[in-house]
Amino acid sequence: MNPMDELKAARPAHLGDRSVDPHTRATELSRAMAGARQPRRGRRAVRPAWGLGLAGALAAATAAVVVVSANGPAPAPAPSAPASVASAPKVTLSARDVLLAAAGNAARQEDGSGAYWHSVSVSRSVFTAAEGGYQVVDQQRSESWTPRATGADQQQWSRSRSLGARPATEEDRQAWERAGSPAEIEVKVARKGAIVLNTSPGKAQSGHSPLVDGDKVFWLGRNVTMKDLLALPDDPDELKRWLLASYEGHDTESSSVPMARGPWLFRVSVGLIMDMPVTPEVRGAAFRMLADVDGVQVAQNVTDAEGRQGTAVSIEEPTQGGGVTEHRLVFDESTGRALASENVVVKARGLQAGLAPGTVSNSTALIEAGWTDTRS
Repeated sequence: MNPMDELKAARPAHLGDRSVDPHTRATELSRAMAGARQPRRGRRAVRPAWGLGLAGALAAATAAVVVVSANGPAPAPAPSAPASVASAPKVTLSARDVLLAAAGNAARQEDGSGAYWHSVSVSRSVFTAAEGGYQVVDQQRSESWTPRATGADQQQWSRSRSLGARPATEEDRQAWERAGSPAEIEVKVARKGAIVLNTSPGKAQSGHSPLVDGDKVFWLGRNVTMKDLLALPDDPDELKRWLLASYEGHDTESSSVPMARGPWLFRVSVGLIMDMPVTPEVRGAAFRMLADVDGVQVAQNVTDAEGRQGTAVSIEEPTQGGGVTEHRLVFDESTGRALASENVVVKARGLQAGLAPGTVSNSTALIEAGWTDTRS
C-alpha cells in the first residue's frame, strides 16, 4: 500500500475525506482546490477518493529576496539562499503593482481548445524519520484529464507515480547514511503514527471516476461544472462576489475550523490560477482581485522545487496548535503563468513541530496545463 492509500485508510470515519489542517490537508489529499467533491447526505461536499499525490518541498529550494506588502515595500528576513540569489537587485514595486502587471500578462496568453483539460504536477512533502530524526522529502508525479463535455458517460482520468523519498538536506543525508541508508524509511504522520516511504520510484497507477452529479468537474468554493468555469466573470469585483457567494466563515476543508475571508479567498483563488480551465481574462482578473486582498504580500526572486525562478504572492494562515504557515503561489511574472503552490513554515506548532521557520513543508509544482484532444 502506498503512503496516500495508507493515509486515506487511517482517517476516522466521521471525518470522511476532509482534513482539518493545511499541512494534513496537503499530505492526505491531492490537488489542493482541484477536483469536484462527492456530496454526502447531511454534510458538505468532499473531494473524490481518486485524487493524486502528496505535496511538499525542500526548504533550501526556495529563496525570497524582497517582500512587499499590498500597501507598499516591506523588507523582511528571507530564508537561507545561494549567494547568487541573495545578491539580486532589490525591487521597490508594491505588491499591487506586481500583481497588476502579472494580471495584464496573464490576460494576454492564448486560450486553447480540446476535448480534455490536461494537467501535470509534481508534489512534495517533508516528513521526519521515526528513527534518527532526519527529514525526508517524498515526491509524486500526478497527471489528470478532465473532459470538456459532461454526461453520465464522461469520466475524469488520472495517473500517478511515486518518485521516491530522499533526504531533505545534505545534513539529513548524512544522518540517513549513519542509519544505514535504509531503502524504506518509517516517518511520523499525525493520527496514523507512522507510515513507510520507499526511496525507489514506484510504478505508475491509473484510475478514473465519473463526474460528480454527471457534470461537476472542479471545486471552487463549491462544486462547479465546466460551463461554470468557462463563464466566470473577467471583472475582478464580479469574480470576487461570485467566489465569496460560497464563503461560510470556515476553512475550505472543515466546517469546524474558522477561516477569515481573505485567506479563504486566497486559497480558492490559488486553485483557480494554478490549473483550472478558465479563460486567460479570468486568470488575469484573479490576479487583480488578489491585489486588493488584505494581508497579501509579494516576494520576488523565489525558486520553486523544480528550480524555476519566479515571483510569489502569499498570505499567512493560522494552523492548529497555534502555528502559522505562509500559503503562497509562485508564478512567472512575465507571463502570469502559475509555477507552484507552496506552504512555508512561519511558526512551527502542531503538525509542523520540528520544522524550521522558512521550511517549505509541502508544495505542488505545475509542470504543464492546457487543452488536449488526446488522453494517454
